[in-house]
Amino acid sequence: MISQKERDALELFSFIFGACIGSFLNVLILRLPLNESLITARSHCSKCNHLIYWYHNIPLFSYLFLRAKCSYCKEKISFVYFLVEFLSGIITLALFLKLGISQEFIFMSLLSYVLITLSFIDLKYKAVPDYLLLIVLIISLIATNLSLIEALKNAFLFAGAFVLLNFIITFYIQNIKSRILKNESLKTQEALGAGDIPIIAMFGIILGINGGLIAIFLAAIFAIIPAIYLNFVKKDFQTPFIPYLVLGFLTEYFFDLETIIKVFY
Repeated sequence: MISQKERDALELFSFIFGACIGSFLNVLILRLPLNESLITARSHCSKCNHLIYWYHNIPLFSYLFLRAKCSYCKEKISFVYFLVEFLSGIITLALFLKLGISQEFIFMSLLSYVLITLSFIDLKYKAVPDYLLLIVLIISLIATNLSLIEALKNAFLFAGAFVLLNFIITFYIQNIKSRILKNESLKTQEALGAGDIPIIAMFGIILGINGGLIAIFLAAIFAIIPAIYLNFVKKDFQTPFIPYLVLGFLTEYFFDLETIIKVFY
């Protein structure tokens, strides 16, 4: 049995550790889509290419200390770097509070880090590496409390439902909406990306059927808000869905809305 003081120290450590991992995730987000080396290439400013020394690369603190500017060329540093580190720290802390030091904590942390990487790559490039999606499936099968057969059954149910939904919505866009709006470009538009399927399958593996459905509903709600805004300001912007799927997943996983709903209904 650990003391409260030791518990507080572990909580602080989990946040700091997560923030440090977030610093590495920033490297993955920047380099993986560009096929740049993760080992040989040292950290450098994306504007002036000057090498970044270790004391200018301390998670969270360096961004604040440098006032979000490169110490060499004084160009603005994207807030995304700080956000990724902060989110990684917060999620790691939340997982520790929920799971303690356990095998599930390790695998759920790994899964969360991959999901963060996928989300920000999708936001930046509107496409994600297939191998990261495969890693999500593999880690989720290890992290789940379900049996392998039950986990695979849920994964296939969710993936199959997603494919059917994609077919129906895409048919509507290409054959009905394109004619109503007389927009030829809609005739080749896909409603949902294939990269979303492994994420949806992961919902069923980790959250189960009911929790997974709630996470999908939440993701749709989260995605509608910026879509309405972008439509209001009349900006032609393709909204990546993976970040909202991840947000829906994390919301259901941490707040367990399935249990709350059962209490009232």
